[in-house]
Amino acid sequence: MKYSIRLTCFLFLFAACTPNPYRSTNKQYKTQARDLAREIRETPLRTTIDSVPNPPYWVGTTNFDLRKPNFVIIHHTAQNSCPQTLTTFTTVRTKVSAHYVICRDGTVHHMLNDYLRAWQAGVSRWGNVTDVNSISIGIELDNDGFEPFPDAQINSLLHLLAQLKATYKIPTANFIGHGDIAPTRKDDPSAFFPWKLLADKGYGLWYGDTTNIPVPAGFSSVSALRIVGYDIRDSSAAARAFKRHFEQDTTRSWTPADEKVLYRLYQQYM
Repeated sequence: MKYSIRLTCFLFLFAACTPNPYRSTNKQYKTQARDLAREIRETPLRTTIDSVPNPPYWVGTTNFDLRKPNFVIIHHTAQNSCPQTLTTFTTVRTKVSAHYVICRDGTVHHMLNDYLRAWQAGVSRWGNVTDVNSISIGIELDNDGFEPFPDAQINSLLHLLAQLKATYKIPTANFIGHGDIAPTRKDDPSAFFPWKLLADKGYGLWYGDTTNIPVPAGFSSVSALRIVGYDIRDSSAAARAFKRHFEQDTTRSWTPADEKVLYRLYQQYM
């Protein structure tokens, strides 16, 4: 018993004394957060820009709170390790970031306050939303894109998604992938990602049984992809993104089976 207590104390002291290699970038994070907080505290009215003539005094509303995220975007890092990704996200010149990074062993790095805007979605679109970064939380999974996702990593992801959904009341349909919102540029998370498992837990929609489902005459796959949310300016890329997400299929062909899957999903949006 005494040995166990001593070992626990030693491990605690060792962890406490271990130098943090991200100390300097953490300091930069705090500085930027303070600058943003200072900007938010400013009264909205600035002379001459709001109206002509200017009002005689400023009136601040009493009814407001913080903007909340309404989407979760899931990525794979396309890098070789968690430390590599952490370095990428703490290097100014890369201009990329995410709110969370989940390592292969399930370790979760919360890199950015959920209310702040990460640079994770890039040029993207979902439905009528063209600034996805402003309304979403980005989660990066340590994975090179050519391997399955470990159970420990997915378990941590599910735990995190449960917290995010409950905290921000994120709709079930709004858990999507980077490849869904940027089909011409991105393919993450890869076809190895277990979207059905997430949907079964309430994070994303799924299509159900298609065995005896007839697709009605005149059904337009392109229109259905648009209604689901895909950017159809390149309809082939949208179709590939759809197949990768819902069928774990990376082929370019479009079959009657694909049509049935899309039709079943489309019905949930009507």
